[in-house]
Amino acid sequence: MDMKERMKIDRQAMPEQEPKVRARNFDEVPLGYTPDSAKLEAQRCIQCKNRPCMEGCPVEIDIPAFIERIAEGDFLGSIKKIKETNALPAVCGRVCPQEVQCEEKCVRGKKGQPVAIGRLERFVADYERAVGAVSIPEIAATTGKRIAVVGSGPAGLTVAGDLIKQGHSVTIFEALHVPGGVLVYGIPEFRLPKAIVASEIDYLKKLGVDVQTSNVIGKIETVDELLNAGYDAVFLGTGAGLPTFMNIPGENLNGVYSANEYLTRSNLMKAYRFPEYDTPIVKGRNVAVIGGGNVAMDSARTAMRLGADHVYLVYRRSRVEMPARVEEVHHAEEEGIELHLLTTPVKYIGNEKGWVVGMECQRMELGEPDSSGRRRPVPMPGSEFVKDVDTVVVAIGTGANPLIQSTTPGLDTNKWGYIIADEETGQTTKKGVYAGGDIVTGAATVILAMGAGRKAARAIHKYVMSK
Repeated sequence: MDMKERMKIDRQAMPEQEPKVRARNFDEVPLGYTPDSAKLEAQRCIQCKNRPCMEGCPVEIDIPAFIERIAEGDFLGSIKKIKETNALPAVCGRVCPQEVQCEEKCVRGKKGQPVAIGRLERFVADYERAVGAVSIPEIAATTGKRIAVVGSGPAGLTVAGDLIKQGHSVTIFEALHVPGGVLVYGIPEFRLPKAIVASEIDYLKKLGVDVQTSNVIGKIETVDELLNAGYDAVFLGTGAGLPTFMNIPGENLNGVYSANEYLTRSNLMKAYRFPEYDTPIVKGRNVAVIGGGNVAMDSARTAMRLGADHVYLVYRRSRVEMPARVEEVHHAEEEGIELHLLTTPVKYIGNEKGWVVGMECQRMELGEPDSSGRRRPVPMPGSEFVKDVDTVVVAIGTGANPLIQSTTPGLDTNKWGYIIADEETGQTTKKGVYAGGDIVTGAATVILAMGAGRKAARAIHKYVMSK
């Protein structure tokens, strides 16, 4: 196909469940490309010589190369190319914000729609799994070096995948009973099926990674004890899972959840399938979710699927400042989520039994930009009103769990409790200890955590081989 023909191809839409149907089930919303639509979308790529899309990829995928293979119909060759630098392609193809990373830099996007890089990545990862053709890459000769990875979220899994291929022995220590970190406890089934995560982790196990669950480092063993037990280096990828609240009256009422607990109950503990699984969850009729990020969207869409009549997403800024992905906001509105913008709760109201029954809110207006670069929300005097709610989910951000930091002498943290680590290497203030992902940056995206993991893996390899 010549260049003119490529330029005439429209971006291929991905089929989805109908909004009214999916709003009441936990099945995945997008249904994926067919082989024909994937090939057609791949043919839209004009194979730029300077490859600007790669500048936007934190894990350095050779994007034009894997897309070219799809255009040729070599789907298995495409996934092998991706896995040279990314051990979690089925995950990234679903939850990474490609629209502000690789696709934002796509030349096709300057005068139209960019190539659907994320959707193509998802397609070949799913194709490989569906045909049962998952291949194991060549592993380097054993080095005799041992690396401990604390946390099995995106950063930890990336470190493990990179280092195992270089011949090191890698053990992942996960505090929960299922590996995957935020991929299993934070992101709902309808956005990232847990079978997909399990498949990606099984791939790492086939490479030789040892995964130990229900192992809380800082309690069962400390970082120093791992180093003294013969590990040559330790990577800390424990994430940012400490709930944050607004400290307003009524937050201790029954029916007021942190997003962490609400999503963990539903996602990891399968509360949406109670009593088949024995973890209950409050199924509110009128649910308020506080926040404007992806976690807030996940919480709101989960509440709708649990049977709510009304779900209100309450955000103190306007739609322009909302940090959630545009696609997630779009899906939420299609499913009936009601956005209450420029609004903030100031008090939760309870009944005589201690359950939340209402929420007093205040209108906001936007002032000058704050340190985040977004316009600061300013309360409007006299604008208070009360909304009837029976469930509240607070999704305004998370903090760093202090367990590792408090049990590891010589490991410095910043004023927010996050571990101080070099941005390019992940090296902490403690020799032989590296860190990356949300425990360093605060809550961010899956792909940025993976990018930090790649950098740390390179530095760890260099460090242990020099010992």
